[in-house]
Order: sequence, then C-alpha cells, then structure tokens
Amino acid sequence: MSEQPLIIRRKKKAAKGHHGGAWKIAFADFMTALMALFLVLWVLSNAGKGDKEAIAEYFSTPLLVALSNGDKSAASTSVIPGGGTNPSFSEGETARKARRPTRLSSEERRHLQALKQRLESAVERDPKLRELKQQIAIELSPEGLRVQLLDTDKRPMFELGSARVAPYMSQVLRTFAPVLNELRNRIQISGHTDSHPYQGGEASYSNWDLSADRAKASRQELVAGGLDPEKLLRVSGMSDRIRFPGAGPYDAANRRIEIIVLDSQVAERILSQEEYSTPALPAPEPEQTPQ
Repeated sequence: MSEQPLIIRRKKKAAKGHHGGAWKIAFADFMTALMALFLVLWVLSNAGKGDKEAIAEYFSTPLLVALSNGDKSAASTSVIPGGGTNPSFSEGETARKARRPTRLSSEERRHLQALKQRLESAVERDPKLRELKQQIAIELSPEGLRVQLLDTDKRPMFELGSARVAPYMSQVLRTFAPVLNELRNRIQISGHTDSHPYQGGEASYSNWDLSADRAKASRQELVAGGLDPEKLLRVSGMSDRIRFPGAGPYDAANRRIEIIVLDSQVAERILSQEEYSTPALPAPEPEQTPQ
C-alpha cells in the first residue's frame, strides 16, 4: 500500500497596504503655520514702540466701528444705549464714553512723536543741555506728550526750598519754548516736590505752595523764551501727591516740573468740564408765607 503524500498548506501573510501620505500634508501645514508664527514674532520684536501701539490700537477697534469709519452705535457694548431701563435714553451711554480714557489718534500721535524728536534734537545740539539728558524724560502718554524735568541732589533745578530757577533750568525751558510753539495743542504745567515737610506744617507755607510757585516760575521762563501764553491751559502745584515712578517719598526725582502737550480731545474735556459735570439739582420750591 502506497503512502499518502503529506501536504502542508502555509497561509501567506498579506502585505499591509500603503497608508498614504496624508500625514505629510498635515505636517507641512503645521510647519508652515509655525514658521508664520515665528515670522510675526520676529517682526514684532523689531518694531518700534509707536508701531506696536498702532497695532494694539488697530486690534482694539471693534470691526463694525472700523467699517463705519467712526464711533457709531456699534461701538457700544451695552444692549440698552443709555445703560438704563429706557432704550431711547442715550445720555448715560454718552457720559460713560466721555469718562473712558482715550487713546491718541494716529494723526495726533504722529504730530506729538515728531515734536518729541524735535525736543530731543534740541537737547542733542546744545553741548550744555546734552549733559542734562539724564534729567529730561520725554514720552507719549494718554494725555499727550509728557516732558519731565527731574531734580538731582548734585544738580538741583531750584534753590533749596524756593522757586528761584537755576540757570541751567532756565536754559532748558527757554530752549523748549519755541519748539512747543510748533503745535497748536494746549499745554499744562505742574510742579512736584518730595515729602520733606516744612517746619511750619501744612497751615503755613508748605509743599503745596512750593510746588505751585515752581510751576509758575517755570511758566514765566517758558513765556520769556517765546511760548505763546494763550497755549497755556493749566498751571498747578501737586505737592508730593504723585511720586515719580519707582521713586521713594524723599527721592530727588520727585522734585520735578512736568509739562504736558495735551491731546486735543483731553484739552476739550478740560475746557468743557465734562469729566466733572454733575446733574443740576432741582430748584427749591418757594416757601409759603403764612397769611
């Protein structure tokens, strides 16, 4: 009897199909987005302060306001225009907008930035003023262009405890005067002191009087240098109430004169007294005299 052949069947494993290149497309998109992100970050890191503020202003403007080219009703985040129970009452919304801190418009910012550069150039051109660069701080602020003239223990701007202007301080103010005339913007001047008290106390001559007198003396120097007196809007003394950023109560930097070239909208609010306006009280009823 012949033997039956032994047949062994081996199952062949089917090769797995190719999974395609979809992951490559997704990875390429991811790398493109990442490259774009780094490019934007690099551009922002090399942009100037003014460019960054302009970009921030652009992104903070609501889309509907930008499309309508102005501060329309779309700028309000309140469902009820007046902020009260009556939808037709809009005075509350208007007053609330007036109290919000305003940003400098692009055109106003350009003018003030150009003025800042001219003031800095005036300091650079004069060898004597160039030595005082550490005592002159010029920057843009929400109110306009702020120029601060800082005191030091080694080089005081005024005689100790008085409003008598030092010669170099007079030269700075008279150099700045014609440059400040280049814009029509109003100007305010404020004097500041440190916290060293006078012996007589607040009841007699105090830091309030000293800061006000130094602000007035600075005004006189600016006008003597050619500043148009009609441009001045406010001259005030702030005593030691507002310290210089980062300074202690007795630091010399607190003793300073602050000149602000006001943004036109800020000046209008000061003139119209909108920020201090209160609703008028009703007139008292006439008393009835007994018959």
